[in-house]
Amino acid sequence: MPKQKTNRAARKRFKISGTGKAKRRQAHLRHGMVADARGPKRQKGSSVVVADADQARVLRMLGQR
Repeated sequence: MPKQKTNRAARKRFKISGTGKAKRRQAHLRHGMVADARGPKRQKGSSVVVADADQARVLRMLGQR
C-alpha cells in the first residue's frame, strides 16, 4: 500500500496541538491595522483551535485520520 501524502498547503497553515487538535493562525493581521486598538491586535497574534466542524477535514489533510 502506498504512503499517505500530507496536503502541503494544509501543512503550512495548521499545527497539531498536544491534545491532537488542529490549530490555526487568526486572520486580519496583514495590513490596515492602524484603526484597530492595541488589544484586538494582540489577541489576533495568538493561534486558536480550528472549529469543530472543520477539525476532521483538517486532520485528514494533515494525515492524522
